[in-house]
Amino acid sequence: MESKKKEKKALGLAELVAIALGGMVGGGIFTILGVSVSIIGFMTPVAILIGGVFALLAAYSYVKLGVYYKDEGATYSFYKRTYPKIPFLSSMIGWFVIFGYISTIALYAFTFSSYMISGSDLAESIWARKLIAIGVIAVFALINAWSVNGMGKTEDFLVYTKLLILAAIAFIFFQNGTMPVSEFFGKLQVDWEQSHVMSILIVSSLTFVAYEGFQLVINGVNEMSQPEKKIPGAIYIAVFLVILIYVVISFAAMLAIPSEEIIAKKEFSLAAGAGKIIGIWGTRLVIVGAVLATSSAISGTLFGSSRQMAVIAGDGFFPRILARRKNGIPRIGIITMAVTASTLILVGGLELILEFGSVTFLVVSLLMAIANFQIRKQTNSSTILTLLAILCLATGTVLIFYYEYTHQWEQLLFIVFIYVILTVFSWFFSIREKRRLHREEFPK
Repeated sequence: MESKKKEKKALGLAELVAIALGGMVGGGIFTILGVSVSIIGFMTPVAILIGGVFALLAAYSYVKLGVYYKDEGATYSFYKRTYPKIPFLSSMIGWFVIFGYISTIALYAFTFSSYMISGSDLAESIWARKLIAIGVIAVFALINAWSVNGMGKTEDFLVYTKLLILAAIAFIFFQNGTMPVSEFFGKLQVDWEQSHVMSILIVSSLTFVAYEGFQLVINGVNEMSQPEKKIPGAIYIAVFLVILIYVVISFAAMLAIPSEEIIAKKEFSLAAGAGKIIGIWGTRLVIVGAVLATSSAISGTLFGSSRQMAVIAGDGFFPRILARRKNGIPRIGIITMAVTASTLILVGGLELILEFGSVTFLVVSLLMAIANFQIRKQTNSSTILTLLAILCLATGTVLIFYYEYTHQWEQLLFIVFIYVILTVFSWFFSIREKRRLHREEFPK
């Protein structure tokens, strides 16, 4: 009996911080740099810092709701329990969030495969990248389905090793930077005068997805002891660390790599820059960092989102078979998410799906802040902080839709189309569940 309890409470603070870091530091730092520099130049570290403030404000409501409800359904369950009389909206949020996680897993796996075979003869083969991406999803699905403790220890190794590598990359850039710090701040001042505040906030909103993942800690509430201490501890530690990592690396990279090259190389700018500084070993170091980053993100996202899917399925808003567990692990849910993510990789169009994920997590974070404001007395939340979170997240949501409309309106149409499809599914399952409950209450 004692061993079963220990198995259920297998996640300590180190594992929980690792899960949050694994979910956040995926491919973000390897991709957002080029996009940001192309829009606002040397203001990039500032925009990334502002995005981190948005993430902290979003995390505040998640922490308060997580400690209050202690429900592994997290985002979905918070909304369901705060607004119990609106099952359709709970179902819709559940579908949006889970599909957002699935698209994120697919993107992480594709990024993993791209870095894994970069520089080899297979690098130009799209099918080689797809098959490797599907293979890495399968590996981490098996690890997650096998054991909570095994997943936690694997996540520890992947995350903390990747942090050491990212620290080494930053050190290399600082040591070999060709641009004096004074010159950087001079150019930053010029870009500040030339950039519109709206442009900076748009980039901050676009980088918000790079901070997504801290809420995965709450999905493991049944596998932790003292959640009232470990949930805020793990989330706040992880978010602060990620802000520090992103700001330091972006600052160091811009000292060492010409901005034109960062824009041209985009997601490979860190690898290319390290290669020019210390040769092939620099490139390999960045590749290893990217592989570890995406690996831990796949594992952490599978862990948290599969548990959230099981909770939603248990309420009848997904097929109920997805709610089944063995030794507390939703193995069918894990396999289903892995298969769906693999299908997305085979079909393609991951860039569009990523945009959907960006918008989804920003909107959902806004909804969580609104829910926390609704019950702020019960969660013992600050009215000022909660309102500030609502204001910032609402502004970010509007700006990212504005950016999509003015720059990539075709993608905006696709995002709206996906929302419509998911809304239809959520409506269907909510109606079916409502009818089932009615039959149970009034049997013939």
